Amino acid sequence: MTVTSEKAVQDLLIDGTWRKAANAHTYTAHDPFTGEVASRAAAAVPADVVRAADAAERAFPPWAASPPAERRRVLWTAAGNIEARAEEISAAITTEMGGPAAWGHYNTTALAEKFRHAASAVHEGLTGELIPSEVPGRTSFAVRRPVGVVACLIPWNAPALLVGNSVPYALAVGDTVVMKAAEQTPRTHGLVAECLIEAGLPDGVYNLVTNAPEDAPEVVAALIAHQAVRRVHFTGSTRVGRIIAQQAAAHMKRAILELGGKAPLLVLADADLGQAVSAAAFGAFANSGQGCVSTERIIVDRTVAEAFALRLAALAANVTCGDPRDPHTALGPVVGPAAITRLSGLVQDAVVAGARLLAGGTAEGPCFTPTVLADVTPAMRVYREESFGPVAAVVAADGPEEALRMANDSDYGLSSAIFTRNIPLALDLARRIDAGMCHINGTTLDDEPQIPFGGVKNSGYGRSGGHAGLEEFTELQWITIEGPEPPRYPISE
Repeated sequence: MTVTSEKAVQDLLIDGTWRKAANAHTYTAHDPFTGEVASRAAAAVPADVVRAADAAERAFPPWAASPPAERRRVLWTAAGNIEARAEEISAAITTEMGGPAAWGHYNTTALAEKFRHAASAVHEGLTGELIPSEVPGRTSFAVRRPVGVVACLIPWNAPALLVGNSVPYALAVGDTVVMKAAEQTPRTHGLVAECLIEAGLPDGVYNLVTNAPEDAPEVVAALIAHQAVRRVHFTGSTRVGRIIAQQAAAHMKRAILELGGKAPLLVLADADLGQAVSAAAFGAFANSGQGCVSTERIIVDRTVAEAFALRLAALAANVTCGDPRDPHTALGPVVGPAAITRLSGLVQDAVVAGARLLAGGTAEGPCFTPTVLADVTPAMRVYREESFGPVAAVVAADGPEEALRMANDSDYGLSSAIFTRNIPLALDLARRIDAGMCHINGTTLDDEPQIPFGGVKNSGYGRSGGHAGLEEFTELQWITIEGPEPPRYPISE
């Protein structure tokens, strides 16, 4: 198989071959900062999805039967390839979704580490257990085995990093993959695909599909409906996640859904304010707030709320936003004009309802300035709606219990954080917070390859990473072996 690093059009990867879409159509993705063409890609149709899933189905038996050491070798090599092409992948991220170089490099570093972690877990993912039996002489055990074809639906906001939440773990346990690229980042995902096939993946084990935005519903529906697809892993909005969950359920398929968030960060009266302000600013503003675990609501004890809000606003005013290619730029553009409209509406609604705008709140071209709103109340949209932008909403609370109640007053439950010097109290609150993850004296914006990443409520279900993530891509099977004295059945010869 040949790989071309410079592609005028990002093709589909099906059964080890780069291909045009069945109807030869393409689409264009645009640079969110300049508005210029960022990339062109094949616009897949359902027929392409069927070909990709068919290829993955054919490739599954030999890949599942391959020695764990071979899968480990390929995944480890892929990690090295990603690192070797980190500059190229990072540049594509900047062009396609507007992330500055630091964001692109974080993506590639994290993705390589996730592949290495998956490589180290090729044995762990398929182990089992002996189960004592009530039948004399019987040996009873349960084993994990790969499920078959996995559909991995990847978002645009962390386009390399979030490949790592599904693809390496599915491959590690012997599953095969059809990965649907995000419409905004086809070249980024194409470069990752090249790193994988250069690592020696057999034809059909990993397949890449790109599609135009208007074709996404029918492309995704065809992928979920294919009889060989047994798992669907989706990272994205809660609105789309509900649709995918319904379609997967209709076909009796399990979905792993990592959806929206409204991550609360609690700052108690005794917290180190400097530490809390820094963590809140990073959590709220990094990647222009475009993350499912971004800090969205900062719930601060009333005795320190004003001091905290003013310090956060001063920090926000010094954060530079603009051209992501400028090495001095901290924050690049938000994804598009619709995001600017939504963020402006959230800020305006809050101010009209009585919130104080302490920093930002305006668009600078395609960027939205880091924003701090104080005196936010439950009556304001920004209290409940996911902003997916660099907006920090500061809410005052009277003591730890009210702070906890406010943190749980949300339809979402992905990440959270608590700042206090009282660690026993923090642990008590962490156990009662409705979130899949909680960080004590740390930011909400966090991830590691070995941890079970995921949420509750409208933030989805299932986990990515660690042992729990491996289990999502396997089935549990019970096996028995009868002893030398076979059982006597009520109906027998």
